[in-house]
Amino acid sequence: MKQISGGVNAAKGFQTACVAAGIKYQGRVDMAMLYSTVPCRCAGTFTTNVVKAAPVIWDRNIVQNSAFAQAVIINAGIANACTGAEGLKYCEDTAKAAGELLNIPADAVCVASTGVIGKQLPIERIVAGTKAMVPLLSDTQEAATDASKAIMTTDTHNKEIAFEFTAGGRTVHLGGMCKGSGMIHPNMCTMLGFLTTDLAISKELLQEALSEDIKDTFNMISVDGDTSTNDTVLIFANGLAGNEMITEKNEDYAEFVKALHAVNEFLAKSMAADGEGATKLFEVKVLHARDKAQAITLSKSVITSSLVKAAVYGSDANWGRILCAMGYSGEQFDPEKVDLFIESAEDGRLQLVANGMATDYSEEKATKILSAKEVTAIADIKTGDACATAWGCDLTYDYVKINADYRS
Repeated sequence: MKQISGGVNAAKGFQTACVAAGIKYQGRVDMAMLYSTVPCRCAGTFTTNVVKAAPVIWDRNIVQNSAFAQAVIINAGIANACTGAEGLKYCEDTAKAAGELLNIPADAVCVASTGVIGKQLPIERIVAGTKAMVPLLSDTQEAATDASKAIMTTDTHNKEIAFEFTAGGRTVHLGGMCKGSGMIHPNMCTMLGFLTTDLAISKELLQEALSEDIKDTFNMISVDGDTSTNDTVLIFANGLAGNEMITEKNEDYAEFVKALHAVNEFLAKSMAADGEGATKLFEVKVLHARDKAQAITLSKSVITSSLVKAAVYGSDANWGRILCAMGYSGEQFDPEKVDLFIESAEDGRLQLVANGMATDYSEEKATKILSAKEVTAIADIKTGDACATAWGCDLTYDYVKINADYRS
């Protein structure tokens, strides 16, 4: 497996396009289309929020009931959430417009929206934008990158990646793009993610692989503790790599799972690092937990603590806040066994706590480590053999500024 260029267009048969439809933003592209020249097997995971946006309802039905999927239309600026029957009708109108021009069924067209909740989409602009994108479809790297920029809201940069691996003696490609910066919390976040592959794989295994990997990637990030109404991750597999169809968990399936994890982890960490107002990626590893569930709960409790996030922003080695966050997580452990470390790629590792008590560490070195762009805290609770890693970011003044006037 190796990283390659191309984003969502790295896999054979996939094309993208984008336009400035004027949905909310002025002077920038705000709609994108992703299209496969042949039908795809499609799998997806969606928000756990009881309040689900219309596109989530539309896409979930396609994933569960449609014979195939072949395109997705994405808009930024308005979420099409809490919009009732009219909002769902707009999903259908968008899919029909795309389907007619692409000569595919409307139920083979997914839709995705991100932005302000409660506003109705300007459907005339959505349909016009959809029609304008069809003749612009291209399989180039530039087109993929432009599409990844079109779906951003408060993101400060686009997020895309691709890998190449081998299955059945054939070269296979897997690419992905996503957006996400705020309203991000475990169990899916305010994110839209789109993955493409030319692998031939059964729909059942495609769904299982995605659902399982989400647990260790997108479900392990948090920016602000708010779970969105629109969270969607879709993966499209069109089989153009020409490998023998994967219908069982064999060596080829294992290679696909490995590549899928690499894509999802990169995108998940990119979102955490690009949290609204963030200056640092904050990684938390819990080692030697009783079981995976305990490790997950403890690591998530730390990355979601406002006090911990504020300390990370201030490069303050206030380790008591980390132990405190672990302590109120609901998980039982012996605090007098906990070892706590911080580290960065630039300045190495420093132990702050040994068996629940502070070490004679250098505050100067601790501050230097915590001043890096990517900071890791490692908690060894010496209970079992399980571990988990979660990703978040620091909490800055700019987070409040961004969200105080988001609608205006």
